[in-house]
Amino acid sequence: MRKCCLSAVGSLSVALLVASVSLLVAHVLQSAVDRQVKQGTVLKNGTEAFDLWEDPPPPVYMQFYFFNVVNPLEVVNGESPLVEEIGPYTYREYRPRANVHILDNGTRVSSVNPKTYVFEPEKSVGDPEVDLIRTVNIPAVTAMEWTKSTSLQLPTEFLLMLYQENLFMTHTVHELLWGYKDKLLSALHIFRPEIDSEFGLFNKMNGTDDGEYVVLSGKMNYLNFSKIVEWRGEESLNWWTTESCNMINGTDGSAFHPLISTDETIYVFSSDFCRSLYITFDSFVSVSGIPAYRFVPPEKVFANTSVNPDNAGFCVPAGNCHGSGVLNVSVCKQGVPILLSAPHFYQADEKYVKDIKGMHPRKEDHETFLDINPLTGIVVQAAKRMQINVLVRKLDKFIETGRVRTLVFPVVHVNESVLIDEASAKKLKSVLFEVTVVTSIPFIIMALGIILGICFIVLVCRPPGTKEEVREVLIEPE
Repeated sequence: MRKCCLSAVGSLSVALLVASVSLLVAHVLQSAVDRQVKQGTVLKNGTEAFDLWEDPPPPVYMQFYFFNVVNPLEVVNGESPLVEEIGPYTYREYRPRANVHILDNGTRVSSVNPKTYVFEPEKSVGDPEVDLIRTVNIPAVTAMEWTKSTSLQLPTEFLLMLYQENLFMTHTVHELLWGYKDKLLSALHIFRPEIDSEFGLFNKMNGTDDGEYVVLSGKMNYLNFSKIVEWRGEESLNWWTTESCNMINGTDGSAFHPLISTDETIYVFSSDFCRSLYITFDSFVSVSGIPAYRFVPPEKVFANTSVNPDNAGFCVPAGNCHGSGVLNVSVCKQGVPILLSAPHFYQADEKYVKDIKGMHPRKEDHETFLDINPLTGIVVQAAKRMQINVLVRKLDKFIETGRVRTLVFPVVHVNESVLIDEASAKKLKSVLFEVTVVTSIPFIIMALGIILGICFIVLVCRPPGTKEEVREVLIEPE
């Protein structure tokens, strides 16, 4: 009987150890989990992936921080600007996808992404319809840039004097963001109807979309999940001077393919930046108890051509390149001399920081990042941070520019952020727990095999007659 028990325990121990090692080496359970995740990450009606993509539940917030100019007269006379940051003015962003159509036998999906902004007073420093900001007179600067050395130069000079326009203007936060009717632009509209009579940094962008997107569903290859293949009916851009710079790469940044690794480069197309860019792994993080990889854009993305020659295509016109950290997007902003950067010129050339008093770049406040759960590709936390600047310079024919130095002048910086909501976090953690249990089965089997192996060794090493000898000793005194 004893030999049978020893044989059974030993055999079972070996069998369990062999089974666990086989499962681990062959990655059987992990492969099964990966296969199920890939099959579930497809944009088709009825799937959870489709529902999350169509109307993401986590709330998105837009925070605006304005730079109020303290010394406008001194700036016109050639001194360095002094600005003070005022904000945030926070808006809740609603962005459900609309006009969704499944195309090409389920391999492509088209949609538009209208965005609506609702003011959040409890998350803001003041009332946007009351608070005044002094900043660069963008309509006047734009008009001067548009009309210099043209037949409209003299009429523009006259209108600037007639309306007593200066290099700086004062308006409410609401007007600067969402638009107001500008007298100068209204007058120029008479000469050129294509010139909009209203000005606002986000004019006509509340309740509207930025064009139709066509993306891959992930049906043919999970790596192509939500990858953009067309925007506004085109497969590439036409603003830049090289083919690579005009490429539309990656997703829109709201969703990514599953099974992400730390060594991959992730591409994102941003219509705000008028270009595609890429992000790379930065660190391991935990958000609401969910493991995630933090990806950030490396400095090379916005570096000048001496550091990154591939960025030469973003110099428009060709050869007209700015320093690192600054992107001239006037070609896609109707000729308005807008330059984008990270807030406070974070990771930009030091000269931009030194030119403006009041710039204090900090990684924790001004870096763009995405925290992505690697198994599902779900974004659990993200912050897209950018700064809108205006190119200001002396124009001899326009007295309004005075003796101003050539400056990349900060107007406002934006933080568009999202954090996974409690309900979504709870659901995702439940899925991750189930996956952990399944993938831990080989280790549980191995642990049982080791325990049985120890029991087998103890039984083998123990003398077979021990119990009978003890019994005889206890009975002997009688």
